[in-house]
Amino acid sequence: MTYDVVQYHQRLTSLLQSETPFVTVTLIDIRGSAPQITGAKAIVTAEGIESGTIGGGKIEAAAIEHARQLLATATGTSCDLVTWNLQTDIGMTCGGEVKLFFEVHGKVDWPIAVFGAGHVAQVLVPLLCQLHCRVTCIDPRSDWLTKIPDHPKLTKRCVQRPQELVGEQPSGTFFVLISKGHATDLPVLSELLKTRDAPYIGVIGSPQKASVLRRELKQLNVSPQKIDSFCCPIGLPLGNNTPAEISISILAQLIQKRDELGVLQHKVKRF
Repeated sequence: MTYDVVQYHQRLTSLLQSETPFVTVTLIDIRGSAPQITGAKAIVTAEGIESGTIGGGKIEAAAIEHARQLLATATGTSCDLVTWNLQTDIGMTCGGEVKLFFEVHGKVDWPIAVFGAGHVAQVLVPLLCQLHCRVTCIDPRSDWLTKIPDHPKLTKRCVQRPQELVGEQPSGTFFVLISKGHATDLPVLSELLKTRDAPYIGVIGSPQKASVLRRELKQLNVSPQKIDSFCCPIGLPLGNNTPAEISISILAQLIQKRDELGVLQHKVKRF
């Protein structure tokens, strides 16, 4: 073993839970001389080495600097594979090459607010927590919120007037309205359209519900442009009407919209 696996994973967990951006660096290949062995790992934050080592010296100094540069520009998760010549790229007298794999866990910059903790949310929210995002689930029913498993990426809010939390959500929030019915979705949707320019607003329901919502929004003096800006029915047109498949269709639409807007960078660079 090239590193203390228990300590390594404990530190990863701590950084993820505290939402501290970091980069893992793995020495995956060596040609010639290098001060570590294949498989060596280090964790780097903006402050420098957090845990582990890939050998110290000039190689590690160059890796730390490269990791910091990646963190300065990254949001979400991305990867970078580099091959460095020890003489020309690192400035060492010994010859050879090292190949390093950088996995970047940048700032979580994809906030999602789910209004409703019912049957669909019970499936959807845990799925969202597997993505690189921050989820807020809002519902006046504490018993339904309690049923959703706790997660470091999840904040639960129990309030009697969910629309009052619309203004608290950060800029760029994606809004998912899947509460217990039309009467509870409308106040939130009205507040959203009157006060926010959200990149995504989806409301659960049928085309008939969408028509009723748009008619009532017009009566509430919401502008026609805003009325046309939300998705209802929510989700991509796939699957059936079970909570699991509705959740998957919503998740797919959120990812599709995220990628259209370029919210997260998640391409792998290859050199």
